[in-house]
Amino acid sequence: MIEPTLEQQIFMQDDVSTRLHRLANHLSQIYSLWAGGSSKDLMLPLVKESRYFIEWTVPDMVEAQDIDRACELVDLVRLMTNWLFDWDNIWSDTEQMRLAASQTQNWLHRVTEIADTQPESLSA
Repeated sequence: MIEPTLEQQIFMQDDVSTRLHRLANHLSQIYSLWAGGSSKDLMLPLVKESRYFIEWTVPDMVEAQDIDRACELVDLVRLMTNWLFDWDNIWSDTEQMRLAASQTQNWLHRVTEIADTQPESLSA
């Protein structure tokens, strides 16, 4: 097993709700950068770190039987990974940037909802 980094250890000391609020804070910053159409170099580390935040949070959600919402967050990781693969093209196309900003805003609202509610366990 790979030893967690110090950053991961510190992040994982928080409960899931707190971790998700940190993710929401990143999404808010990412949204502002998309909407402002500037500073893709500032956004890149936020996107990458957000993916780690999700990677470090989803297993605890699964363990708590909060499978559906954990899967939603995996979808967010897939979206951000797609952005990274097409990073320069997105930044050179105003419509793609607008779409990414809209997606980020939607995810920001959803992550905040998840963070502010109790886990949804699987029903038998």
